[in-house]
Amino acid sequence: MEDEVLLKRILGGDRDAFTELVERYQSSLVRLARYYVKTESSAEDVAQDTWIAVMKGLEQFEGRSSFKTWLFRIAANRARKTGTREFRVVNVDPVDPVSSARFNEAGMWREAPVPFTELINDKLANAEVLEACRSAIRDLPEPQQSVVTLRDVEGLSTREVSELLEISEANARVLLHRGRAKIREALEGKLKGGYSWQ
Repeated sequence: MEDEVLLKRILGGDRDAFTELVERYQSSLVRLARYYVKTESSAEDVAQDTWIAVMKGLEQFEGRSSFKTWLFRIAANRARKTGTREFRVVNVDPVDPVSSARFNEAGMWREAPVPFTELINDKLANAEVLEACRSAIRDLPEPQQSVVTLRDVEGLSTREVSELLEISEANARVLLHRGRAKIREALEGKLKGGYSWQ
């Protein structure tokens, strides 16, 4: 059932419709929040706060963006605030040495990357690789972390990401490109460094 249909039912007092909406997006909200906060329980708290905010503001939702984009914007804003309180430090990346080392002045690869499938022998399901990828995403500076999380983890479109973060689509693409390059470099270093593939 479409989100918009569920929203109309919720506004009409249908609790089952709200339950269905929560079941649809809860795990995504916790995953999104987890990139900003220190613990799983903090991420769950952010998701709960997001749902409370949604219920309080649902009547004001004008539909200028999709419900999913609106929902993720609320979650990202709340997660950022919570994460800032937890970490008390905002990561800043004034210089991007990864991009300059991997790409020439024209933005082209200096050397074509080796596909991950060749590095890990088709064992992407390995928990070590998954955790290394999650760790590399968590280590990205903002707003690269947000862009990669929303685009590659949560599957939003570039347009939705740009609306959600209030940046241009071109900027979102640049941040995504840089973030992916940093993740690739981190994974390549760990893969070449000797993961023990089971």
